[in-house]
Amino acid sequence: MPTYTFQAMNSKGDEVRDEIEAGSQEEAVNKIRELGLFPTQVRQKAARRSTTAAAAAPAARRRGGLTLGGVSNKQLCVFTRQLSTLQDAGLPLVRSLKILEGQMRPCKLKDVVAEVAEDVESGSTFSESLAKHPRAFDRLYVNMVRAGEAGGALDTILERLAEFREKARQLKRKIIGAMIYPVVVITIATAILILIMVVIVPKFQDIFKSFNTELPVMTKILINVATWLKTYIAFVVLIPVVLYVIVKLMKRSRGGRYFIDNVKLHLPVFGSIVSKSTVSSFARTLGTLIASGVPILEALNIVRDTTGNEVVARAIAKVHDSIREGDTIAEPLRASGVVDEVVVNMIDVGEETGELDKMLVKVADNFDDEVDTLVASMMSLIEPLIIVVLGGAVAFIVISLFLPLVKLMTEMGTRATT
Repeated sequence: MPTYTFQAMNSKGDEVRDEIEAGSQEEAVNKIRELGLFPTQVRQKAARRSTTAAAAAPAARRRGGLTLGGVSNKQLCVFTRQLSTLQDAGLPLVRSLKILEGQMRPCKLKDVVAEVAEDVESGSTFSESLAKHPRAFDRLYVNMVRAGEAGGALDTILERLAEFREKARQLKRKIIGAMIYPVVVITIATAILILIMVVIVPKFQDIFKSFNTELPVMTKILINVATWLKTYIAFVVLIPVVLYVIVKLMKRSRGGRYFIDNVKLHLPVFGSIVSKSTVSSFARTLGTLIASGVPILEALNIVRDTTGNEVVARAIAKVHDSIREGDTIAEPLRASGVVDEVVVNMIDVGEETGELDKMLVKVADNFDDEVDTLVASMMSLIEPLIIVVLGGAVAFIVISLFLPLVKLMTEMGTRATT
């Protein structure tokens, strides 16, 4: 009888690794569940590969040559969607992978898929093969595939995974797209204003000195600012670079990440976008994992590691610990204060009705709509604000430079009449 190695979670959330004999993988899964365990990985113990096959694999992997760059989210979305379609059509996994590899242009993902196909063909499970390439397939991806293998529904899991990644990509593109316009406009406008202050204003200052007249207050302020800016221009230019380096260094520690993420969540308007997009990501990821058959404790660990926000990650860790002690998701999530009360209530209802996965996906859809509304509101607020601020700065410069000229013309006119 074949021997199967497995990984599972016990009722306390601890990982268990062992072997079991069974006639098929489905029978092995049933036996593991009868032991009171929740299987996360089940695979038949493969025979040792021959020396010839082991030596041939690296040579085969070298056939694609050197490729530069990483795996983009768009490439991964397309690959997952196509693999789901081929699996749903009933094609063997190895053949599906080789078909997809053959139609790809030379890129990092093409090489990775070729290696994964070889590993699967040599006896490894699909999830194990994917786990060897963490830069292409993250922990969430690997665990969902592992759950699909254990449940015998790989095509369905891949379809869910493709939909999840596509929606996450769309949300990210909306937020980034909304920020490009104001950042570009502010950067160009700031550069122009600095150029005026450093180059144009000093020339007017020399003209005013030649007339030896008392300057208006506005003009004095403008000249003082221009003089300071010209003196410390290198310092001013380095400020964004220094801030960027400081933020990067702070992100290396958990305390620094927590501080930065906490500041993001409390920014006006932008903080609401960050908060709602993070909650949307949390709800969609957790709902997709639960619907795919991943145990709740393992799912929370994955969500905690992939949420991208240290404040929310700490709240999820507390939820994980509370569930291990027999509590529900809703209560510790409510105590954390990182999500709205309506989200907590919807999760509470989902737990009571046994449809937590569906409720979490609904929460994510609702928050995606709210993020769209907030992004549109932010854009409608930022555009006139930029115009007013830049217009005010330009008006101040123009008035400050022309007031002395008007005064000089008036004095010259007075002298001419007398």
